[in-house]
Amino acid sequence: MADHAPSMAVSSPSPAAVLQLLKPVTWFPPMWALACGVVSTGASLEGRWHLLIVGVALAGPLICGCSQAVNDWFDRHVDAINEPDRPIPSGRVPGRWGLGIAIFWTALSLAVATLLGIWGFVAACFGMVLAWLYSAPPVRLKRNGWFGNSAVAICYEGLPWFTGVVVVTGMLPDAGILAIALLYSIGAHGIMTMNDFKSVEGDRQMGVDSLPVLLGVDRAARVACWVKAVPQVGVVGLLAWWGATWFALAVGLMLLAQVIFMLRWLKQPKELAPWYNLTGVNLYVMGMMVSAVALAGL
Repeated sequence: MADHAPSMAVSSPSPAAVLQLLKPVTWFPPMWALACGVVSTGASLEGRWHLLIVGVALAGPLICGCSQAVNDWFDRHVDAINEPDRPIPSGRVPGRWGLGIAIFWTALSLAVATLLGIWGFVAACFGMVLAWLYSAPPVRLKRNGWFGNSAVAICYEGLPWFTGVVVVTGMLPDAGILAIALLYSIGAHGIMTMNDFKSVEGDRQMGVDSLPVLLGVDRAARVACWVKAVPQVGVVGLLAWWGATWFALAVGLMLLAQVIFMLRWLKQPKELAPWYNLTGVNLYVMGMMVSAVALAGL
């Protein structure tokens, strides 16, 4: 299929168009998860603040930004239907510039990752592989909502959390930290599904089997809620079991508020997605930090 024809031909993208391609609004989740990983260790950062700064930059502007460029390049035909004003289908990032930016950002990300030691570099490599497998054929994990959203959830939550731990301690996370990071990664799958409702029509036309396409809008919305909520029940249970009672109560109350917001979101999942992102998703990420502080005190 030919690329969507731009309304105004340009020879090279402007800095503003490149920045939009890298989608700064998406950088927050992995940066926050990495910060949670650092906090969960309880380790002092004295003399090592540079590692945190490099780690946050790697998780957000670099790896996450790169994944957005990769995704937009391989999704340019779908975006021409769903969101034609995006940089590539609109022509503001013309020709093969989108692919070139994705490749350059991959190389830059891996170069910066060498500053974080062997485990930081390994984590970055794993994240970049998933970023390309998610969007690029022939694998193109995003063609299936179960696999694609799992890859994104791991890259947005679990992998940065792991990276935050290994960067400041030089050691692999203990079982408790791994369990909490894994639970929040599983829950993030539900958040990824919630973001799929805005592009159901284009996904259906282009053969992308997101969960709203596979299961139908109503059923997929209910599945997303369950997948997001149940792991948080597990977090509450683990914190309580470990004796972090007040932290468990705080996470439980935030989960209860999310459930209340979910009940409203279920009535109009597509229309209310932006509203839910400002309410239920924010409570989710706040619970991550509360859990990280609890782990630091154990």
